[in-house]
Amino acid sequence: MSQSVKFWDKIADKYSRQPIADEASYQKKLKVTQDYFKPDMKVLEFGCGTGSTALIHAPHVQHIRAIDFSSEMIEIAKGKAEAQDISNVTFEQLTIEELEVEDCSYDAVLGLNILHLLANKEEVITKVYKMLKPGAIFVTSTVCLGDKMKWFKIIAPIGRFFGLMPLVKVFTTKGLSDSLINTGFAIDYHWQPSNSQGVFKGIFIVAKKSK
Repeated sequence: MSQSVKFWDKIADKYSRQPIADEASYQKKLKVTQDYFKPDMKVLEFGCGTGSTALIHAPHVQHIRAIDFSSEMIEIAKGKAEAQDISNVTFEQLTIEELEVEDCSYDAVLGLNILHLLANKEEVITKVYKMLKPGAIFVTSTVCLGDKMKWFKIIAPIGRFFGLMPLVKVFTTKGLSDSLINTGFAIDYHWQPSNSQGVFKGIFIVAKKSK
């Protein structure tokens, strides 16, 4: 974990200044997510990065608790919130594994571009399920490298050894969907942006906790 934290801390400033790679897909994901939101909702986002998505969603819900294990990412996110005068988003340096909340605490949990960067995806999905209220949603956008880039399993450990990349897990879209369903979620929305310009894009899923 510490090696991944160092990686993300190191690139935080550069990451915050990068433009969205696929603006149209990003806007669609925002719109789909916001269609599920209600003004009284309490939301958790883990792996929030520099906070851009949480801040965009802020006007649509009561409160967002946004966490990330990178202190540098969180400092940038706090700066954005202050600059935009947004007070209903709380940013904290914290991992999803460290987070302690009561069961059935949240109306929605966002895990965007993060599940493939976790060592324990199954445990995290189970934890998310428990913290959601009945009928609540888990929104994920995940790069499933096992669909097209199985060879990445060989490259990833080498890149990590030399500090060139963080921990990256390789699994398929079906594997991710099965993990969600086996935990008790129902897939309510499923969308795969079209791959273009040699960029392999993540699968976007809204999973609903059974009532």
